[in-house]
Amino acid sequence: MMNKFQILPFLLVFFCSCLDVKASKSRASVVPVRLQCEYLENPTGIDVPQPRLGWILEATDKTGFGQGQTAYRILVSSTEKLLQKENGDIWDSGWIDSDETQQIQYGGVALQSDRAYHWKVQVKDENGVVSAWSEPAFWTTGLFDASEWQASWIGSGELYNTAAPENNISDPWFRKTVELSEKPRKATLFVASVGYHELYVNGERIGDEVLAPAVTDHTKRARYVAYDIADQLKRGTNVIALWLGTSWSIFPPYILQKDRPLTPIVIAQGAIYREEFPSGEAKPMAVVATDASWITHPSPNRLLGKWDFAKMGGEIWDARKELPQWNTLACDESDWNPAIEYPTTLALSAQLVAGNRLFDEITPVAIEARPDGSYRVDMGVNFAGWTEIKVSGQPGDTIRFQYSERQQDDMTFNLHSAYVVGASGIGTFRNRFNYSSGRWITIRGLKSKPAIQDIKGWMVRTDFQNASQFECSDSLQNWIYDRIRWTFENLSLGGYIVDCPQRERMGYGGDAHATSETGMFNYQLGAFYTKWMQDWRDVQGTEPMVGNMLDPNHARKAVTSGRIWNNGVLPHTAPTYWGGGGPAWGGIVVTLPWFMYQHHGDKQVLETNFHLISEWLGFLQSHTKDNLLQRFGGQWDFLGDWLWPNATAEGMNNDKPETLCLNNAYYVFNLRTAAKIARVLGKVAEADQWEQQASASAQAVHTRYFNAGDDSYADGSMANLAAALLAEIPPPAVRERVMQRLEREILEVRKGHIHTGITGGALLFKLLREAGRNDLIYSMVSQTTYPSWGYMKENWATSIWEMWEKDLPGHSLLHSSYLYPGAWYIDGLAGIKRDPEVPGFRRFIVRPPLATATDVTWARATFHSPQGLIGSYWSREDGRLKLEISVPPNSVAVLELLPSEQIDRTSYGSMKEIPGRDGFLRYELQPGHYRLTSQPAGL
Repeated sequence: MMNKFQILPFLLVFFCSCLDVKASKSRASVVPVRLQCEYLENPTGIDVPQPRLGWILEATDKTGFGQGQTAYRILVSSTEKLLQKENGDIWDSGWIDSDETQQIQYGGVALQSDRAYHWKVQVKDENGVVSAWSEPAFWTTGLFDASEWQASWIGSGELYNTAAPENNISDPWFRKTVELSEKPRKATLFVASVGYHELYVNGERIGDEVLAPAVTDHTKRARYVAYDIADQLKRGTNVIALWLGTSWSIFPPYILQKDRPLTPIVIAQGAIYREEFPSGEAKPMAVVATDASWITHPSPNRLLGKWDFAKMGGEIWDARKELPQWNTLACDESDWNPAIEYPTTLALSAQLVAGNRLFDEITPVAIEARPDGSYRVDMGVNFAGWTEIKVSGQPGDTIRFQYSERQQDDMTFNLHSAYVVGASGIGTFRNRFNYSSGRWITIRGLKSKPAIQDIKGWMVRTDFQNASQFECSDSLQNWIYDRIRWTFENLSLGGYIVDCPQRERMGYGGDAHATSETGMFNYQLGAFYTKWMQDWRDVQGTEPMVGNMLDPNHARKAVTSGRIWNNGVLPHTAPTYWGGGGPAWGGIVVTLPWFMYQHHGDKQVLETNFHLISEWLGFLQSHTKDNLLQRFGGQWDFLGDWLWPNATAEGMNNDKPETLCLNNAYYVFNLRTAAKIARVLGKVAEADQWEQQASASAQAVHTRYFNAGDDSYADGSMANLAAALLAEIPPPAVRERVMQRLEREILEVRKGHIHTGITGGALLFKLLREAGRNDLIYSMVSQTTYPSWGYMKENWATSIWEMWEKDLPGHSLLHSSYLYPGAWYIDGLAGIKRDPEVPGFRRFIVRPPLATATDVTWARATFHSPQGLIGSYWSREDGRLKLEISVPPNSVAVLELLPSEQIDRTSYGSMKEIPGRDGFLRYELQPGHYRLTSQPAGL
């Protein structure tokens, strides 16, 4: 029997538990949704030992205010059933008093390779009420240790001849039969390839990802994709088949290791289990691994071109060589050959970015029969992706397809594909291991006009999620915003942003200044940019490369030929190496991690890339004299601004003062940004060093290049004025005069038009966005004459061009050059701005443009921030400003308005006025939805 001293604590525990039950049954103000692991929803095959988890909070009462999180509890279980029972056998975090919802590092038992982990989260709201559990999520692991790979790299005996005018090897098939005593319940096959791949099990294609894996530096690494094949396996004999595409396996900058043959190769491994959730000690019933026991056969598909600059070509399908049962048990293997093992030493790592998929099915708007017997197809829009075309003819006939960006040209950039008709006389061409880019298709060899329904196209891109929507009263701005997004999406194939999808397909760092913040404000790109930063770490230590990398007298021997220095040098593109650039190209390794930190609150991206940043700045420092950066490298290594109006006629690649000034200003910008990164990481010595160097170099730049009589720098160009101001080159006493000089350059000298290129324009828009000069940006984006985005629209553009000029030979009409307004539509015209003092949108600013800044009368945007959905709608009518603002749970908005547009806030107790700044009234808005109206003047 209990005595009174035993009963008292028992009653206390019982009473407290009753309170907990009551609290849990009360409706919390929030519930966690959109669970992510390493920025991805339910990722498979990850190789991060302590992955980062995150969620956003959704209000349960959409009319409420002030919702937030005060604590969280994460459960991670080895099975779905255990998770349902709230048994976190892998990790039960317990209640953690924290309002953090992102970048939360897993803290449970050590994860095992090739296992599934199921998780959910529960939170306490601002009043301590416990929320409902989130919907369950999961992640699966890849292989954590290189020693776990028992498979071998295999390929065919066909080798690429670098001297041949065109690719000479077929895209090979591989197959292997596997006997199973029973149907398995778990089987994951990890596949890495040099060159694209597709996986089949018992004749069925696995997954809907295309052009896999993501593009990777194949002098260092191969990324593997995890495929769940349990459902397709059966008791008895099974066929596992792989189809490889030549593609990146013959890319000239990747020709380095002698142990990697010039042919597509693959490594695949997977354990097959009876159990759905095998224990850590469970033994697989079978293991599939590539080795010399696999067999190979040429497929009917072959790459056209050489996968090189302006030689990306296309592909040819020869239907006479089809083997419909090549990936099934019914296949006759008599003329198949043993695969060859190639002991390649590439590092293997998981593909921690979404794969490529098909989007936006496109149908022709017109088909013209031409006098020469060809047919001209107008797809209505310039796009990068796949086409599918039904054909007919006599057996052996070759039907040819030419792709063009220009109405007057049958083919641009040598993009072409073909189909050889088989015995049936009919067939369908469809891309598999390459893609085209253009608006028009010229078809030759058909005997009759194709029907509209015989032709389809799809954009192919990385499968990231959308983040924003925007529209306003100005139709031109809506067009520019829409075409910038379309262009960005068409450049995002393969887990990095290319300059153009038809001529080069290179990941230029300089162009990334024009695209990265546009990307972040419009798409959810945390995983995408994390992957691209790994690419930049991989390429560091190799000098830039231009020229013919298939020339043995040039490659890895001459200046700017990819010599390996193993220091801080960076090529101008990643993961692709090839191409010209300057300090702003490599300098993206400083600015992009900082943008990611500001946007996502991701401190790890700063830590992971700090050595890369330090080595890069050390390389630049070694090329300074008297605190000024000197020209270094070869002819194509010191570009400044690039492709401003009339640049090709004036000349861009030179040692003129404007180039030296801009590159030195950018160097200072890099130093100041790196110092901020070091401060965040607590690296005081590096922060002090870079700040001191930035100050010294800024003074040197100002002394050398400032024009006192004109308040300008170097040639007085917009690019140099913007770069100097952004880098804080002008001393405080003259800064405002330099800003006024930039204003005159835009409004008076250039009559409201932009006059910069890729890098200069990106720096200009970054400066003006931060300075709140929506008036100057609007002046440039509202023009319709050359040079301008409106000029492109007037000339029937459907994508953003490489140059401001329309018809200069050799330039691309789908390019990364001028995408920098894309961020401004969200953080400028819609007014949703990051707070520079609080990363990750835990606190953000809403500042509609001033009434005198634009001719826009209303603008509306939604933005899926790392904290949840932010909404901003403003309109002006009859002298009044009307606002609708949505503040997501667990965040705070600061509304900034001029005193002339003071609002009535008496209806909202969750809103208060705080001290003003820079001439603005400031109001702090707790989570919730607000409808506000300014008071008439004089009241």
